[in-house]
Amino acid sequence: MDSKTRKQFQKFQQEEMDGYDIYLSLGKRAKDAENGRILVEMAHVELNHAAYIKKYTDLDILPNKKKVLLYRFTAWIFGLTFVLKMLERNEKLTSNIYKQYPELMSFSKEEDEHEDQLIRLVNESRLKYIGSIVLGLNDALVEFTGALAGFTLALSNSKLIALTASITAIAGALSMGASEYLSNKTEGNSMSQAVTSAVYTGLAFIITVIALISPFAFIATPIYALILTLTIAILIIALFNFYYAVVCDKSFHKRFAEMAIISFSIAAISFSLGYLLKIFTGINV
Repeated sequence: MDSKTRKQFQKFQQEEMDGYDIYLSLGKRAKDAENGRILVEMAHVELNHAAYIKKYTDLDILPNKKKVLLYRFTAWIFGLTFVLKMLERNEKLTSNIYKQYPELMSFSKEEDEHEDQLIRLVNESRLKYIGSIVLGLNDALVEFTGALAGFTLALSNSKLIALTASITAIAGALSMGASEYLSNKTEGNSMSQAVTSAVYTGLAFIITVIALISPFAFIATPIYALILTLTIAILIIALFNFYYAVVCDKSFHKRFAEMAIISFSIAAISFSLGYLLKIFTGINV
């Protein structure tokens, strides 16, 4: 085995050891006993792979604890479904790479089986409310990037802008939740589903709005607060669309560009209208 191939096998061994520790950690923390059992079994398959590859590398390689902790933290923040979808992608990629090496060809089938198992483990019940989250988050971003941009020139006072926007946010969250509840009831969904959808929509709306309004509570100059708000909006759009792209197997770039263009176009129009209204009304606050 030449040095280049040996280094590649060392990388494979490291990935298998990392996979072992990640699957084992997720399996032990899984709320569903059956899911936990499957993940632990998959962990031991990864360990067996690493032991086999060691015959070629003659090295003892330990799991990368930082990588394992990152996966555990990601599972805690975004949920097991998100992490499983990421692992599913990794298994598919690993399977394709193993097919290039005759020594590891037998591993490819097992990696494909892992991919199938991970797909079955995904808890779709968590994903069925993602439409409600999208509704609340999109409405908050579009409405409040625009509203805060308009308030910035119309009111010219950060504290007053924050107060006005907060009152609007509370009313908006209640309105969005109620609308989602009624929409679900009209579609014939159960009371439980309608209430859960309403809660997801309202929470997504209010959390997003709090993040957007917060700069005006701490920065005295409205235009600087607005710049920070728009920065936060971009980060929220990027973070959510990354999550959405992973769990729903959608294009990140297309949805990110779409949401960003809509939100910032509304903000630009509202900013201009706020300026014009201030001139025409002659009101200075």
